[in-house]
Amino acid sequence: MQIFGVDIGGSGIKGAPVDLDRGDLAEERCKVLTPHPATPDAVADGVKEVVGHFGWSGPVGITFPGVVTGGSTIRTAANVDKSWIDTDAGALLGERIGGLPVTVLNDADAAGVAEMQFGAGKGRSGTVILLTFGTGIGSALFVDGELVPNTELGHLELNGHDAEKKASTKAKEDHDLTWEHWARRVTKYLAHVEMLFSPELFIVGGGVSRKADKFLPLIEGITAEIVPAQLQNNAGIVGAAMRAATVAR
Repeated sequence: MQIFGVDIGGSGIKGAPVDLDRGDLAEERCKVLTPHPATPDAVADGVKEVVGHFGWSGPVGITFPGVVTGGSTIRTAANVDKSWIDTDAGALLGERIGGLPVTVLNDADAAGVAEMQFGAGKGRSGTVILLTFGTGIGSALFVDGELVPNTELGHLELNGHDAEKKASTKAKEDHDLTWEHWARRVTKYLAHVEMLFSPELFIVGGGVSRKADKFLPLIEGITAEIVPAQLQNNAGIVGAAMRAATVAR
């Protein structure tokens, strides 16, 4: 079974049909740059371009980098334009892609759902936290395999700042940090999250998971097991498609 997934990020909008039996992309993904400013209309045009690239005509799952309630309504917008807040994203995006059925969920929640079903979290019980490091830091919290949605742990305060302002991949790039320096920041962040939630497992996702060997060995003093995401930066697309398939049944 194939369902289309779209992952809206702070830097790119990417999507592809997903083979839900394998938990992987059925075709090579299409990616366009996230517009700036990332207003609802401008982002909707990007989603339309990605979906239209494949001539898709079925249900579509779409991630959003913020809190999403009721499968449609945007409540926060840290790394896109603030005009998204209170937008009915399901209605807007569905109309823009020709009236196709649309389901919207938090981007890290989507990645987490995919990793728990097909990736690094498969078969794991207890408390598992997936963290996506990119433009910001997204989070997905699972207790015995059940998702606690919209946790947004990237906005925990760390040394007087939003944690993602100090420990995201964007922060590494903006401040030209070495892997060693950035790993120290990530370690402080993980220690804070561990103090609050005592997880058995951290899954590190986002695009930087492709380079896990450069920084995970540098992280010390964390009790929980730390592993890279297996689906890497495709996890959001896969998870979005999974959610759309559930709603479409």
